[in-house]
Amino acid sequence: MHGLVDEVQQHVLRIQVRLFACRERLVAATDDEALHDLRIALRQLRSLLRPLCAIAACAGLQQRAAQLGRLSGPLRDLEVLQAYLRQQGLNSAAQLRQPRLEQGYAELLASAPLTQLLRALDDWPQQWREAACDGQLCGLDKLIQKRLRKDRKRLAQALLDPAHDRHRLRLLAKRLRYAAEAYPQLAGLPGGIGLQLKQAQSALGDWHDHWQWLQRAEAEADLQPCVPTWRAALQRAEQQADAALLALTTGFAQFG
Repeated sequence: MHGLVDEVQQHVLRIQVRLFACRERLVAATDDEALHDLRIALRQLRSLLRPLCAIAACAGLQQRAAQLGRLSGPLRDLEVLQAYLRQQGLNSAAQLRQPRLEQGYAELLASAPLTQLLRALDDWPQQWREAACDGQLCGLDKLIQKRLRKDRKRLAQALLDPAHDRHRLRLLAKRLRYAAEAYPQLAGLPGGIGLQLKQAQSALGDWHDHWQWLQRAEAEADLQPCVPTWRAALQRAEQQADAALLALTTGFAQFG
């Protein structure tokens, strides 16, 4: 158990270093992947902490990470859209969104959620050690396994729902996959299920991007030339997502 307590602390510290580095990259505007990498680090932090939210030291940090995730999500969506527009040679539409993107970076860097998360990460190691001394971390492995079993059950039930919501399935698949990556020894997932989760998430992510872009096009007239291509891509993505979800449903059934 002591080993798991140390592993969690070391993992959080590694993510903290990455988050600080991503913030500095955003400040310096050195590359186009800084926000993406920040969100990956956030995702890993949230996946690590989510099974531990019954522990007060983790609940607060998880909440801070979730707030920054919600704040940065629309900015990342805009970043992905702008990259697509440039790739397609739609430079006027891409350039039109550049000021909004730059303003978004500045607002993110000055935001309370970012400041509060970084401050909370500084305070967390001491809180974690105190929780260990107080006996709050006894049975840590069982706590994690219980949460992962609940996540597996929730996804398996959603997959069997004939009226399933792709948005919800995407979220549930993401949660289970990333939690299993955070705790591979405790997840209890065969390798095949892990691959199927990754494939389903990828297909659902492609579907979600095109669905979201079509929603944008209803309000942003300069995106209208993209609509026929996006509708066709959305239909293909729906078919691919449904095939991936069917494979995942079969995998869960065999897994039992």
